[in-house]
Amino acid sequence: MKKHTSIELFTGAGGLALGLEKSGWHHLALIEKNEHACSTIHLNESLDHPLAKDWRLYPDDVRTIKYPKIAKYVDMVSGGPPCQPFSLGGKHRAHNDHRDMFSEAVRAVRELKPKCFLFENVKGLLRQSFATYFNYIILQLTYPMIVQRNNEDWTSHLTRLERRHTGKSTNELTYKVVYRLLNASNYGVPQNRHRVFMVGFRSDLGKEWSFPESTHSLDRLLWDQWVDGSYWDEHRVAKKNRPEIPRRYKKGVEQLSSDFFSMPPSGQRYRTVRDAINDLPDPKQKQNTIANHEFRSGARPYPGHTGSVLDEPAKALKAGDHGVPGGENMISFPDGTYRYFTVRESARIQTFPDDYVFSGSWTEAMRQIGNAVPVKLAEIVGDSIRKQMM
Repeated sequence: MKKHTSIELFTGAGGLALGLEKSGWHHLALIEKNEHACSTIHLNESLDHPLAKDWRLYPDDVRTIKYPKIAKYVDMVSGGPPCQPFSLGGKHRAHNDHRDMFSEAVRAVRELKPKCFLFENVKGLLRQSFATYFNYIILQLTYPMIVQRNNEDWTSHLTRLERRHTGKSTNELTYKVVYRLLNASNYGVPQNRHRVFMVGFRSDLGKEWSFPESTHSLDRLLWDQWVDGSYWDEHRVAKKNRPEIPRRYKKGVEQLSSDFFSMPPSGQRYRTVRDAINDLPDPKQKQNTIANHEFRSGARPYPGHTGSVLDEPAKALKAGDHGVPGGENMISFPDGTYRYFTVRESARIQTFPDDYVFSGSWTEAMRQIGNAVPVKLAEIVGDSIRKQMM
């Protein structure tokens, strides 16, 4: 399989980078300034991880990077600009937040002129209150050569971009850009995690592309659990130990039983927390030698933070703006007990490989994982883009 080249900005702990490597992309450079995330990447490089051993990490602020010194040409630019400006945890200040780095993503595209790009962010980017600013981001990516002038505010820059967009075509560098809000659980990730993906292809290439179709569904999970019971059989849960149908799903299960006339919904079922972690040992066991699988005590539910149900996709793991929010990083067991996810369990939820290890304390490792793109989702989108480049 031919390796297409890429440069990734805002790499974090490497979720997007790992997925793209698995799908056939080769990173010429990774750029990340957070010292803890850099430690994780260096650790996996030193351990000769098959996907990370050849990575070249630039532990710098992306604003200082001179791209011609890194590579003269790449097929793709990728990355996840900091999401705090658009997330609820980050006070959703958008362009008023100094952490808004989309202009740097645009600069990388302008200077490297790749065949395509892939950027992702939190679903908060699509909030109604950000609609104008999101349109500004898309137009910048469409016309990266129209640079914001000194002392020009973003709304004036937006006006020039709009005029260009509605005007005559020229021979300057432009991109065909599409975006979509994807839920990772629809692609086999055991987590309800929504991310906005923005993909652009250089206009002169004449490429036609669309986002990959969903492969997994909640309806199929409900069928396997509550209509034919194959889910419980697979996990060897005796009938007497199976929980009751959750109230919110009862009507759906009744409809599935009648509408499909004993035929299951097409596609694969959502993967659950149990699917993801069932073969891991109890982290309390003394003989546990799994990397990053240490037990952490103190988990307790509170209003609005009741953990992830064992037999459903996990809630979205979160990094938090000021520490790790415990409620989103707990398991809720059928017997009414709770405990924190271990780092390894969280990595499973985000579909990181088991041999990819995380540096730092539980809090810091969980922050890195909570900031990451699910590896499997990145792989699926990356593979679809790569095939279009062939």
